[in-house]
Amino acid sequence: MTKTPGRSHTTSTADIVELVEVRTPHNYHPLPVAIAEGSGAWVTDLEGRRYLDFLAAYSALNFGHRHPDIIAAAERQLHRLTLTSRAFLHDQLGGFCAELAELAGMDMVLPMNTGAEAVESGLKVARKWAYDVKGTPRDQANVVVAAENFHGRTITLISFSTDPLARQGFGPYTPGFRIVRYGDAAALEAAVDDETAAVLLEPIQGEAGVIVPPAGYLAAARRICTQRGALFIADEIQTGLGRTGTTFACEHEGVRPDMYLLGKALGGGVVPVSAVIADRSVLGVLHPGEHGSTFGGNPLACAVGRTVVALLRTGGYQRRARELGAHFHQRLRGLVGSGLVEVRGRGLWAGVDVDPALASGREVCERLVQKGVLAKDTHASTVRLAPPLVITMEEIDQAVDALGQVLVELALDRTVSGSRVTAG
Repeated sequence: MTKTPGRSHTTSTADIVELVEVRTPHNYHPLPVAIAEGSGAWVTDLEGRRYLDFLAAYSALNFGHRHPDIIAAAERQLHRLTLTSRAFLHDQLGGFCAELAELAGMDMVLPMNTGAEAVESGLKVARKWAYDVKGTPRDQANVVVAAENFHGRTITLISFSTDPLARQGFGPYTPGFRIVRYGDAAALEAAVDDETAAVLLEPIQGEAGVIVPPAGYLAAARRICTQRGALFIADEIQTGLGRTGTTFACEHEGVRPDMYLLGKALGGGVVPVSAVIADRSVLGVLHPGEHGSTFGGNPLACAVGRTVVALLRTGGYQRRARELGAHFHQRLRGLVGSGLVEVRGRGLWAGVDVDPALASGREVCERLVQKGVLAKDTHASTVRLAPPLVITMEEIDQAVDALGQVLVELALDRTVSGSRVTAG
């Protein structure tokens, strides 16, 4: 039977693949899996096949699929009030901002929607602070960032990206940014001057391959910013909210930034929720009309976000990430030399480098799909692994065992292929 391209009725993964191919721009290269249901650390596709989710929507699903407390909060709020806009107040906004600020140990919260929106908002606040508080000459403020960063894909955010795929073809670019090598405290110190409004860093670089900086780097960034009168902004959109074994990854070095940028897991896997968190001396520079967002801080988002904060206040998810993360990394390090060349990360987050002579990261992920595990590649030979924090030790072992089997099969395939070439 001939299929009509782009028809709306879909019954199989093949239908979904065809429909997406025809009806969406090709700005993503997804694995050919069409997920229909999810629960905890597991998802099920249209054909009923089950998979362990070892990406967790790039850490947006820290609490798993359909966490009962989060779903219950969303359902309650759906029956009461979903949107007012910030032209009016609602009964969830103050509680959400107060509870999140307390969790972060700061004064104020600017609620937004997506992670990129949080970063853009944080940059606007930093520039405004530089002019109004620090006394930087108008339009002279600069922001220092790290190479291989990923903060989003808006025009301004790609303007200081070093990823050619993100940048090429989208100029002219937004000025005012200085790029230095990640993990190099001396380079950072040399770049910061009297006109620097802020230093913006990921405590661990996610898109770059889960790159953990040298010990003391974040503390050095804190010291440099304090000495030069610049804000230290921590983009904890992926690293924050329990992923690395602490509420915020900066805590591993005992560092308190001037501003946290949050997103992803703050929405509990239900709605987009992001936030800029800082003290009143920083966020207090905003006045009516200078910044806003129609959906930022909406009642549904705040109700969900309050539940996420309540879950984190127990400390149980951070503890799970620490304890299960230690086992996770031990198991992964056992594969080094057997198809993996390096394992990086912290808590329940890892970047594993596949021997490029064996396979690409994409090939490994495609084979993992066949074994019931979902992961995602980056930078050719790296695979990112970030299971929900509700994962069990047995499920971790199941996924790592599957990765080990894939590496063995790839090595066997290469051996057989090489033998054929030699015989030919």
